[in-house]
Amino acid sequence: LVWHSQLPSWVSSGGFDNATLISIMQNHIANVAGHYKGQVYAWDVVNEMFNDDGTWRTSVFYTTIGPSYIAIALRAARAADPTAKLYLNDYNTDWTGSKSDAMYNLAKDLLAQGVPLDGIGFQAHLIVNSFSRTFQANYQRFADLGLDVAITELDIRYTLPQTDALVTAQAENYKYVTNACLAVSRCVGITVWDTSDDYSWIPSVFSGQGNALLFDSNKKPKPAYYSVADALAAATVKGTWSP
Repeated sequence: LVWHSQLPSWVSSGGFDNATLISIMQNHIANVAGHYKGQVYAWDVVNEMFNDDGTWRTSVFYTTIGPSYIAIALRAARAADPTAKLYLNDYNTDWTGSKSDAMYNLAKDLLAQGVPLDGIGFQAHLIVNSFSRTFQANYQRFADLGLDVAITELDIRYTLPQTDALVTAQAENYKYVTNACLAVSRCVGITVWDTSDDYSWIPSVFSGQGNALLFDSNKKPKPAYYSVADALAAATVKGTWSP
């Protein structure tokens, strides 16, 4: 509902004062979330609010309103769609570090203020064998705050050309991420960020990289697909769910 990227220029370059931009943001949330009231399981209310070092991203919302824009957006979303789960979402927060610490501290502060927040989304746009293996502990500390956690945009890319070693490592990495979620009872789901490699956003953004998904460009399941399936098949269900 609130994201720094792909804003219309009249918002990003409008030069609005604090009160006016708050009103614009609240109206947008009311219109979108209110339109789908009762039909959406969860909203990504604020997306990508931190830089990789854990400092605030200097979006138009942050520079004009300040960090309180997060709480204002969450309250507006709750008012517009009271039964939907409300999430904050960001990338490079899956492992413990400066950015995930910033998200954790934000979530803790919001909850202490009574701001409606139900979960944290971890995008998990990963590179094969290039991340810290601390996902489970990181997800668990958010769950310990009483929040749901979700892996929201999973893909695991590598530098082309493809090799057998990269394919094998990718499959292991997908299994690791899946098991990290399964080990945390409040990890409610994993969303892979598209179906097959020919539809992936990766090649258009990261030159020379790709093959990040579970199905190849011919729609054939890859070893990564089978590693995820094996992890799910071996899982012991924890917690409860409802359709």
